[in-house]
This record gives sequence, structure tokens and C-alpha cells, in this order.
Amino acid sequence: MKRRTVFLLSCLLALPATLRAQVGDPRRDLAIGFNAGATMNMVTFTPTIKQNLKPAFSGGLTLRYTCEKYFKSLCAFQVELNYANLGWEELIETSSDTYSRDMHYIQMPVLARMGWGYEEKGAMFYVVAGPQLGYCIADREHRGGAFSEETLNKRPNKVTQQYGKAIDRPFDYGITAGLGLEVNTRKVGHFMLEGRYYFALSDIYNNGKRDPFSRSANGTIVAKVTYLFDILKKKK
Repeated sequence: MKRRTVFLLSCLLALPATLRAQVGDPRRDLAIGFNAGATMNMVTFTPTIKQNLKPAFSGGLTLRYTCEKYFKSLCAFQVELNYANLGWEELIETSSDTYSRDMHYIQMPVLARMGWGYEEKGAMFYVVAGPQLGYCIADREHRGGAFSEETLNKRPNKVTQQYGKAIDRPFDYGITAGLGLEVNTRKVGHFMLEGRYYFALSDIYNNGKRDPFSRSANGTIVAKVTYLFDILKKKK
């Protein structure tokens, strides 16, 4: 219940500035484009499973609506539709076994955006934050080494229930936030370099008293580049 409350609060905070009374300089700028980058994911398990950060690809479409300039802050509302390969990679120090899990997600971040800098031509620093929804469309295990009864018994805390266990909860939700640098041009478009972190409030496995894990949530570091071009722009 607490996780759902946090998620609902983040949804409310991500509502665009257009829902407020206009007190700044209004904008009606719409831009669309694409993004691509890398993810570094871990799944937080309770009981703990040692892991390395798992690198993979992420990319998709971006839509941004700029609604207001309030003093020096440029306010915008941004929606993305992305593909991301998440999952986890275990750090097994007791044997030569190797294990990783690919979890393929379709994700939709809904973000509030605040920027400071040059709007028409030049550089702008910005921050984004808001809720994110996702759905796991496929998952696959990768095993190496013996994976025998002997090597499994050497696992810390005897945690082996994740092996061969399908994802119970494909629907994923949480909050994401990040910061970036945008270079604006009048003719070519907008180029962005951004870092972001996603914190899942949902679990990938059931977490009841009889289930093996009380917590199994994604945590993702994202580095991406984005290109947007204007399709609607109000003259200043």
C-alpha cells in the first residue's frame, strides 16, 4: 500500500504546468523524436542475491510539450515509449557457475521537465522526474558452469529459488528521475545527453509469506542520447 501511495504521489507531481494558472510566459511547442542508450540494471532481492550491474540496450520514441517559461525556468511535459532489456547478472564466488536473466520490457515514463539556459540556440541544463510504467514481454535465463547440487549448495544463504522460476508479475511501475544537457539549434533540432535512475516500487515475483522473496524490484541506471525536432513551435 505504501508503494502505491508513493507512485500515485509521483503521478500527481508529474502533471504538467498547464494545470496551474498561467503566471509565466506561455508556450505551445511540440517536439518529437527518438532516444537510444544503455541501461545498467540490478534486481533488489530479499533475501539478498549478489549481483553485478547488468549492461544492456534501451531505446524508443520521445514526445515533448513545452508549456510555459516561468522566470528563467522552461517547463515541459514529456512522454516516452521505450524498449529496455533489464534483468540481473549474479556474482557467484563459490563456484565456476554463471547465471544471468534477460527481461525484455516495454516502458512508458511520464515526466515533468524543468530546464534552464538558452531556449532557441545554445545549451540548456534540465531535470526530469515522474512515474514510469512497464510490462515484461519476455524473459530468458542464461546458465553456465556445472549447476550441480554441489555448486548450488554453496550459494550464500542457500538462495536458489530464482533458477527456473518464471516472472510472476510482468507489470512494473515506479519512479524515475534524471538530469541532462540539451543543445538547441533553430534549424536542425534538439540534441540531449541524459543520465537517469529508475526505482521500481513493484516486484517481479510474488511477495507473500509463503513466497521465497519478500522483495524483488528493478533498479536501473540509464545513460541516453535523444534527438527531437519541432513539429509545432510558437513564435517568441
